[in-house]
Amino acid sequence: LIVAALSSCRSGNATRIESNGTVATYSYEIVKVYPHDANAFTQGLVFRDGRFLESTGQEGQSSLRQVDLDSGQTLRKIDLAPQYFGEGITVLNNKIYQLTWQHHIGFVYDYSTFERLGDFNYEGEGWGLTTDGQSLILSDGSNRLRFFDPNSFRVIRTIAVTQNGRPVRQLNELEFINGEIYSNIWHDTRIVIINPQTGGVSGSIDCAGLLSQSGAHDEEAVLNGIAYDQASDKLIVTGKLWPKLFEIKVTARVR
Repeated sequence: LIVAALSSCRSGNATRIESNGTVATYSYEIVKVYPHDANAFTQGLVFRDGRFLESTGQEGQSSLRQVDLDSGQTLRKIDLAPQYFGEGITVLNNKIYQLTWQHHIGFVYDYSTFERLGDFNYEGEGWGLTTDGQSLILSDGSNRLRFFDPNSFRVIRTIAVTQNGRPVRQLNELEFINGEIYSNIWHDTRIVIINPQTGGVSGSIDCAGLLSQSGAHDEEAVLNGIAYDQASDKLIVTGKLWPKLFEIKVTARVR
């Protein structure tokens, strides 16, 4: 993920399973704070090639946006039909994929123009979405992550996410970072780091304290939103209805 101690997280070179079998926990430092639309019910973030994309939720308010990171201004916006509740997004092969919550349908857009190219269907709910460069990886609020073929939208495989043998449920927004899957957990301050082959949680980042610094007050203003830009090695996190985005550096684990 990120630098010094974070470079261990970002590069995936550090072993995060302690010798006693417990999962290592990391903290964070705030590198920079950016403005964010406090009315955006953030469901997904993507930071790719300097372009910052966001998916927002709530019926009648859901959208796909391109946002200027420094100013927080929306540069481009596509509103979803009012019946849809937008969820996670990712970019693969110059296409943007966006989930909806309970309608079992996702939308495909051209990455450059935002032109809608089509849609796709899946079983169950849609929560978070990311990609390993080959598959679409979807969370549905359980401890399962499903890997989809981006062309046929067929499920290729499914992993069960566990920590010390116990299911880690309510996996939400996802981001694939240097060979590992980072996931928010709904109503939790942790970002868990998941092995995409085994489903085992190898580490977690304790983001407690960010909510109080965010300026958000709604009870649903939970941590939700992870975006990583490989080119700049920049990690951005936020939450639903937060008026701030935080660039963070992962630091030494908490003991």
